[in-house]
Amino acid sequence: MELKSVDAALLQKAVLAAAKGLEAKKEWINELNVFPVPDGDTGTNMTMTIMAAAREVAAIENPTMESIAKALSSGSLRGARGNSGVILSQLFRGFTKEIKESNEITVTSLANAFTRATETAYKAVMKPKEGTILTVAKGMAEKAVDLATQTDDVIDFLTQVIEEGDYVLSQTPEMLPVLKQAGVVDSGGQGLMQVMKGGLDGLLGKGIPFDAVAPAAGNTESAKPKVAAGSDDLSTSDIKYGYCTEFIVNVEKAYDMDEEQKFKGYLESIGDCVVVVSDDDIIKVHVHTNHPGLAFEKGLTYGSLSRMKIDNMREEHHERLIQNASNVAQTPETPAEAKKEEAPASNEPRKPYGFIAVSIGKGLGEIFKGIGADYLIEGGQTMNPSTEDMLNAIEKVNADVIYILPNNKNIILAAEQAKSLVEDKKIFVVPSRTVPQGIAALINFLPDLSPEENLENMTSEMGLIHTGQITYAVRNTNIDGMEIHEGDIMGIGDSGMLAVGQNVNETVLETLKHLVDDESELISVYSGEDVTEEDAAALVEKVQAAFPNCEVELNDGGQPIYYYLLSVE
Repeated sequence: MELKSVDAALLQKAVLAAAKGLEAKKEWINELNVFPVPDGDTGTNMTMTIMAAAREVAAIENPTMESIAKALSSGSLRGARGNSGVILSQLFRGFTKEIKESNEITVTSLANAFTRATETAYKAVMKPKEGTILTVAKGMAEKAVDLATQTDDVIDFLTQVIEEGDYVLSQTPEMLPVLKQAGVVDSGGQGLMQVMKGGLDGLLGKGIPFDAVAPAAGNTESAKPKVAAGSDDLSTSDIKYGYCTEFIVNVEKAYDMDEEQKFKGYLESIGDCVVVVSDDDIIKVHVHTNHPGLAFEKGLTYGSLSRMKIDNMREEHHERLIQNASNVAQTPETPAEAKKEEAPASNEPRKPYGFIAVSIGKGLGEIFKGIGADYLIEGGQTMNPSTEDMLNAIEKVNADVIYILPNNKNIILAAEQAKSLVEDKKIFVVPSRTVPQGIAALINFLPDLSPEENLENMTSEMGLIHTGQITYAVRNTNIDGMEIHEGDIMGIGDSGMLAVGQNVNETVLETLKHLVDDESELISVYSGEDVTEEDAAALVEKVQAAFPNCEVELNDGGQPIYYYLLSVE
């Protein structure tokens, strides 16, 4: 088959086939995780990212290159999860900027688009590392530039670009020793190759059919933001603006910073909780108001509307009160005060500072709330929240300055991406890579310091924390010179593997030997959901005996997957 160019209709098929091609290999990609932990999520994150975009692309009835570019860029941007998902969204963002004004795509425009995609993705990562998805993307872009002068057949062009991508992917273990030790290629790079191969299948008419109503991947419910301070005690009469109104404006007229401020000012005059996020030619709007029609009419002055959604908050709140009352009645042993929570921050005067923490596990959530977190996003190792989850959380916190605590290295990039989309609040991302680091950072917030000084102080203080995570291996591998077998208990530190054993308590003690030094004073142990109180108490006794110069503190974390989280300071 020979193909000289790709029109909008064919590109739409290619995007949908690319999404299904990645989804089909999701679990296989997850298994390429370097650490053999039961939460490898690269495949899941990339799949959920591209599916968010694909559903928008699938909804276009009469596709144009511009409409597909908008849907692919904005959908993947908001749906991006994890580092791999964010990088994939940036690849799409750069790609679509190059092709959005074309009527058809040729090998020349493809080569330019691949180059721009790679440049955009590299710029999004503060410290790009070779041997990753970025390297694979760069290798294909360079090959595309070479091929653009050698062939005008899109199918032949993409076939050779994919062959080059597979080769570069095969070389990633030579670039990153940790991949070579584990005997795997880079999982993000593998995911990108599945996107490319699925897209080519779509052009050839043999891609997997796309079901637009199918869930993205994984348990999407677990990724929904959870409010740290609920609204159960708020009377419906206290809800000043009754309709939660959301819509997207497809910009068709001049829209600059001045116009955006005017738009926000108008929305604030008819409601509150105003969020206006601009992305190229799309404006995402959220407002609580008593007159949704006025918000829609104002939006229409800038262009056409889509994704219009109105929720009656008084009605929903009333239903929630009934449901909560039913829940309490069914669990009489639960103290009434345990159900009582504060009103949402958005109904109170705007605060100077607010805090968002990513956490999973009831105990850890209570700890974060207890030390000042305004809003919890449920997520972590087992489910990375998306950029849109971050934006929703930012919307809920009524503060001038908001600090986000990702508490996982794979969530920091999504938080940074959300930060770049917010203009009405000052956002600071505290680069916490573990839950104990996040707890240390939040505890060390000082109201008298400036926002920038606080970021520096919180980052500095959490850097003094040494952390460990105790979990089990899901496959055989070799990491950091340690031979690991499926079912082994592993102790993972801030920089790599610290201990491997067959017994949880023994592995904890061995891990702590690497974390505790002569300056250490406090060992904090956070027990997981699969650990009984008796087992946790017995472990603490052993830890205290092994490290008599340290105070040992036990907390019920309730986290899944990890038997224990450890913190030494």
